[in-house]
Amino acid sequence: MAEEVLRVEHVAKRFGPVVALRDINLHLRKGEVLGLLGDNGAGKSTLMKILCGFEKPDQGRMLLRGEPYEPKGVDHARGLGIDAVYQDLALIDELSVFQNMFLRRERVHRPLPLLANRAMRRETRAALDEIGIYIPRLGAPVARLSGGQRQAIAVARTVHSEADILLLDEPLAAMGAKEGALILDLIQRLKEGGEVSIIMVLHNYVHVLASCDRVNLIQDGVITLDKATHETSVEELTAIVVDEYRRARQAANGVAAPAR
Repeated sequence: MAEEVLRVEHVAKRFGPVVALRDINLHLRKGEVLGLLGDNGAGKSTLMKILCGFEKPDQGRMLLRGEPYEPKGVDHARGLGIDAVYQDLALIDELSVFQNMFLRRERVHRPLPLLANRAMRRETRAALDEIGIYIPRLGAPVARLSGGQRQAIAVARTVHSEADILLLDEPLAAMGAKEGALILDLIQRLKEGGEVSIIMVLHNYVHVLASCDRVNLIQDGVITLDKATHETSVEELTAIVVDEYRRARQAANGVAAPAR
């Protein structure tokens, strides 16, 4: 059994009257790819933001490599080895491809703190080549790029970091089939390396079963399913989600749902 690198215990989060997370319990092992499923509003992105230091939980605790983990912010979390691809990509339209690639992690010359633009361009090209995505002009503002190219920059930036725990919130969202296949291939290579652990939010159950070692399902702010992917199926996952949707509709209409 691989060592555990991350554990979440009884984490909850509210935004005013809205309960985003009720009672989250989750664990991640070294070299594991964990798929995180759930409908819109189930709490997936909120959990990812808590894990990467963007939000603070209202209660519960987290452990990173067996030690208490209370990130003070995104930079602090990154310094501890956790980096993220956000659902909104966290790119600045006016900045170039390579500037976004090194946003808040710029390379500088020493002893004078001058930006090492040539080195950042070179490393950006190598990171994109590793994925298989070609963007001709690395000095062009990202506002001019397609959704898939923007997504590739966000993924490459996170994978190219020194983090050994990656949080990927819908990394295939804006990509076509070809680009998405390249990202899934990259994730497979990382998994085979065995050094990087990944939590990945996906909506396509086929991708989850093909790319992940284990799957968690969040429903109404609670993880209701934790299974190895070889022990479940697209049909089971679909049936669970449909059943929960039916129960939610019945509750909204004041109809008592049958016992589980």
